[in-house]
Parts: sequence; C-alpha cells; structure tokens
Amino acid sequence: MDGMDHGAHDTHGMDGMAPTSSSTNTTPMGMMDGHHEMAMMHMTFFWSKNAYILFSGWPGTSTGMYVLALIFVFVLCIIVEWLSRYPLIKTGPKHVTAGLLQTLLHGLKVGLGFMVMLAVMSFNVGVFLVAVAGHSVGFLLFHSRVFKDSDTGKRGDVLPSSC
Repeated sequence: MDGMDHGAHDTHGMDGMAPTSSSTNTTPMGMMDGHHEMAMMHMTFFWSKNAYILFSGWPGTSTGMYVLALIFVFVLCIIVEWLSRYPLIKTGPKHVTAGLLQTLLHGLKVGLGFMVMLAVMSFNVGVFLVAVAGHSVGFLLFHSRVFKDSDTGKRGDVLPSSC
C-alpha cells in the first residue's frame, strides 16, 4: 500500500529501517528490547526460570518470582481437584438459587482448570511437573481412600467411577 516492497527477502523492520543494535538484543524468551517487540513461544519443553506463565512478563527472570509462580500453579491444581470432588451444594428438590450456585462453582472449576492448562502450555518443565504434582496431591487429599474414615456400602473400585 505504501509503495514499499515487503517481500520475503526484506530484512528491514516494519517501518522500513534496518534494526538498530539496541533493538536486536533479546530477552530470554525472544522478546525484542527495542521499539518493535516480537514474541516467540517455545514449542518444545524447556527448563528455565526465565519463562512467561499465564501473563506477559510474569514471572519474569527472578528466581523468587518463578518459585512463586510454581507454587501458584500447584495450589491452583489442588483447588481444581477439591472443586471437582465435593458437591458443595447438596442435591435435593429443584431450587433456582442452588442451581445457579452450582453453575457458578462449575464455571469456577472449569476456568481454573483452563488456567492450569494455559500455564502448562508455556512448555516449561517446572510448570508441568508442579501441575502434575498438584493434581496428584489434590487427588490424594480429596479422591483417594487415604483420608476417608470408612467406605462401607461402596464398591471396591481402585479408581473413581468418573475415570
């Protein structure tokens, strides 16, 4: 449109000028430091504290923030397991308020599950491992027979019927 050739062999920036030396420095995730930012996602697993999980720039390059992000994903997985186990509202006769509250809690569970999925899609090995560990601990706490008093009157299934 502007009369400039933007063919496959064009090595100039978007404004037609060659990139300066300051705009060629890349951060750990491939973001350009200069005027033009280009995000590059990892498409294979990698192990690094320099990752972006869920939000742009978070946790950044700080080890402490990376550990906090891992703890956040771990706790998020436990909450998802808790919400998937217990019907927080007892079933009974039709009641609009109870149905709306069940729907709200289901939406919360699905939304948190999608957040975990998006965190794992960062392809960071640490995030993947804590997500698996968080779901495993959540299963241990809320689904397994380890912390139940008695299972009288139930079948002897090893796996829950939903599996």
